[in-house]
Amino acid sequence: MKQLNKKSNLPAVATSDQPVTKARPLNDIGDQVDGRRRVAIEDVRPEIDGGRFPIKRVVGQSVVVEADVFADGHDEISGAIRYRHEREQHWTDVPLIFVENDRWRASFEVREQGLYYYTVIAWIDHFRSWQRDMRKRVTADQDVTMDLLIGRDLIKAAALRADGADEERLHAIIMAMEHGEKREQILKTVLEQELLAVMARHADHPWPTVYDKELAVIVDRARAGFGAWYEMFPRSCASEPDRHGTFRDCEDRLPYIAGMGFDVLYLPPIHPIGRTFRKGKNNDPNGNPDSVGSPWAIGAAEGGHQAIHPDLGTAEDFRRLTGKAKEQGMEVALDLAFQCSPDHPYVKQHPEWFVQRPDGTIQYAENPPKKYQDIYPLNFENDRWASLWQELKEVVIHWIDQGVRIFRVDNPHTKPFAFWHWLIAEVKRDYPDVLFLSEAFTRPKVMYRLAKVGFTQSYTYFAWRQTKAELTQYFTELTKTDVREFFRPNLWPNTPDILTEQLQHGGRPAFMSRFILAATLGANYGIYGPAFELMESRPQKPGSEEYRDSEKYEIREWDLDRSDSLQELIHRINRIRHENPALQNDLSLTFHQVDNDELIAYSKHSIDGENVLLMVVNISPHYVHSGWVQLDLDALGIPADKPFQVLDLVTDAHYTWEGPRNYVRLDPHSMPAHIFLVRRNFRTEQL
Repeated sequence: MKQLNKKSNLPAVATSDQPVTKARPLNDIGDQVDGRRRVAIEDVRPEIDGGRFPIKRVVGQSVVVEADVFADGHDEISGAIRYRHEREQHWTDVPLIFVENDRWRASFEVREQGLYYYTVIAWIDHFRSWQRDMRKRVTADQDVTMDLLIGRDLIKAAALRADGADEERLHAIIMAMEHGEKREQILKTVLEQELLAVMARHADHPWPTVYDKELAVIVDRARAGFGAWYEMFPRSCASEPDRHGTFRDCEDRLPYIAGMGFDVLYLPPIHPIGRTFRKGKNNDPNGNPDSVGSPWAIGAAEGGHQAIHPDLGTAEDFRRLTGKAKEQGMEVALDLAFQCSPDHPYVKQHPEWFVQRPDGTIQYAENPPKKYQDIYPLNFENDRWASLWQELKEVVIHWIDQGVRIFRVDNPHTKPFAFWHWLIAEVKRDYPDVLFLSEAFTRPKVMYRLAKVGFTQSYTYFAWRQTKAELTQYFTELTKTDVREFFRPNLWPNTPDILTEQLQHGGRPAFMSRFILAATLGANYGIYGPAFELMESRPQKPGSEEYRDSEKYEIREWDLDRSDSLQELIHRINRIRHENPALQNDLSLTFHQVDNDELIAYSKHSIDGENVLLMVVNISPHYVHSGWVQLDLDALGIPADKPFQVLDLVTDAHYTWEGPRNYVRLDPHSMPAHIFLVRRNFRTEQL
């Protein structure tokens, strides 16, 4: 947002009487055009919506920039990617490298959090053109006396800009050219690649073309790009049945969660819960006095979004929990749900922030025919929207002050894009390490827009993409199109709201395969536990994705020591993720062909290409399936004429393969997947 109200930092309100800019005639070249600029720069990538939105990276990653760069005539051209951090005043240039068909490429590494800018600059390279033509003339045995004088003048001009060893070298060449050194030696010297490099360092390009946009990169800390999330209801953590859990009880649960290898502990809302229209068990709209209600019905006499449910503990207890989680190697993420119960203090203090119905009552949340009478949505179209924005920003800052640096945002698609654009930018300006996860199971373009306006990560449609064709198409879209530049997927096989039909009917094999898919297709994934590792699969009713006895409406007791728990599998997969950089990125994902539609194969590799993993998963929870995998050996970095070893990191079995076509067989009841470490250099006699 470009225009800001200086007092409040809120966007200025646009008015309808803004002057209309008169269209420029088609033959008007403008005031800034210099006819000596001959290079054209087109189709710069990555560029999101004409540069309106930034791309995303994490610290240490590279930004690979490509552009079509060309000029009239036959002169050689040179160019560079220019980049800088927002705090830097000067650009750093990285030379463009020719790819093919006027396409050029260069890359730069982002080394700190914050905002980077980049653009493209290109110019006619007169010395490169001269050297190219000189080679042709010499080969054709033409007279090059005048051409040597032209080259000498170009070298003289560069010498005036050079210093140190480069200046000495250029002056030595000039002296040789002017004082009769042997012609053959002069030609050899002026046609060397080494001289071209020296000249490039001190080139003069007075009429360069600079791309007309400065594009942006938001750079987040490493956790934005890689992490495993575990969602848990604190009130269900008590060691005694039917007792409301506390933050101290959550502390006792931390070793269990950390022991499975999770990086982020996500807590649903921890605020006071409204009593008016409080929901009972199984979403019963007629709760009784003993009902604990839904944590998303935020606000009561005890306070609102900055308060803590008294049964959970105090602010000091919460800060202690975040500290204990950090000792276990985890961060605590908090739910950010901008909605209110009828008992929220905002309702009396700011009734203008809600929709007033004709009878004077406040409009509760609806998704007809569903009614959510325990929740009042905020009205972002009210005349005092600016004060609402500021208040919601204060909510975020309050929890940042309590030690929270990750927020999972509930239903962001029901609030204005402009609000999120402003809020996230405001927060990250002062707290660049804060991350926002968008929980928006809505239309694709809405989800993508939320990612563009600033959300760090995004929920996906993974839970409902179940066939090989669906998974392949969807993840190709997420990782091989421009979507990859701004949309960071976070894959969840289940949530408190989502119990898919496959998990309801697929038994243990379905839970295992969906978990492995989530943890290996995505660098970021999460599960709702302990429901997931204990394979909770009972729907509220046939055809529903709601859980029976949903933890959203009651306190649940979980037997974490059950012998059939997936705890050990989860621990092993998370250990594999941490030990293998290949699984810590999304962009290297490559699918491989299998002649069985119930088997899906894909690989990932680390940024340096040294760590390569190949996954093969049986996506059918009921039957043993086998087939022939047709590997893309180039994607795996494997020579076609040499054997290689694959080590299954799940079972520790190893196999020697050769060539692209190899056989697999997977029993979903024992282990539905291979996670192969590809060993390209090994000695077969050692096996």
